[in-house]
Amino acid sequence: MIETRLLRQFIAVAEELNFHRAAERLHMAQPPLSQAIRKLENALGLRLFERSNRSVTLTAAGAAFLVTARRVLAQLDDGIREAQRVAAGQAGRLSITFVGTAHDLLPLALRRFRAEFPGIELILREATTGEQLAAITAGEADIGLMRQPGIMVAQLASECLLREPILAALPDDHALAGHKTIALADLAGDDFIGTPRQLGIGFHDQIIGLCRLAGFSPRIAQEARQMQTVASLVASGLGVALIPASLALMPRAGVAFRPIAVEAPPEMAHVELIAAWDATRSAPARDNFLAVLRQAASDMQKVSK
Repeated sequence: MIETRLLRQFIAVAEELNFHRAAERLHMAQPPLSQAIRKLENALGLRLFERSNRSVTLTAAGAAFLVTARRVLAQLDDGIREAQRVAAGQAGRLSITFVGTAHDLLPLALRRFRAEFPGIELILREATTGEQLAAITAGEADIGLMRQPGIMVAQLASECLLREPILAALPDDHALAGHKTIALADLAGDDFIGTPRQLGIGFHDQIIGLCRLAGFSPRIAQEARQMQTVASLVASGLGVALIPASLALMPRAGVAFRPIAVEAPPEMAHVELIAAWDATRSAPARDNFLAVLRQAASDMQKVSK
């Protein structure tokens, strides 16, 4: 193996064509520099310089090797700078998964993150809470924006970013669609549309718990993987649903979104948007994105007050 130190010493001599000046440039004595060049020539098995009492010139092999040495050191320096940028979270790739109802916070955070860290390649994928947990655990995603999963995988860390009320979604021709607030108990006889429990245990169980507090168990007539699909099925008249308030910010024909009235602890009548990540893995870009998420969520809460 040829040390990079030898390459730098060779380049200095090749550019100065004078061992004394090259030694001064390298801040070293001339004899050790001469020994280093001989060591490099022995390692390569060829002469790099023609030496005389009056001059030092590059051999043809030395001139060819000078091109290689410069290229190798330039690539090394580039690699070091890139590694330093990755270590600082300023370069590399960041894989983000998210639920569809993160559409307010996520665009705001992405705009800010791209402005501050343009060297990060972003990979975005919409997924259910259950799918996100599996992806993060498997190392296929760096961070996820999801609903409270109910049971968190041991190696994952999580943080609540936003809390929002749960609303009733009704077909716009529903008998209660004209009410300002819906008593949840009044929906006991309706078909409900929900998401499969295995794709989001926490939110699914929260909805069931709210209905039971209102005195009934919801009759789940249809299931859909995404909240936007749930709202579309409501618009089709197939049933009613309980959804995060953020979904109501997207205009949707055929659906009436209304606050619900039910005697329940605040944590049951609201749903959290959380960030989750693998706490056992170092990921500077992820940590930078998490900081941007926190600030964006804080700013959104200030505006909403």
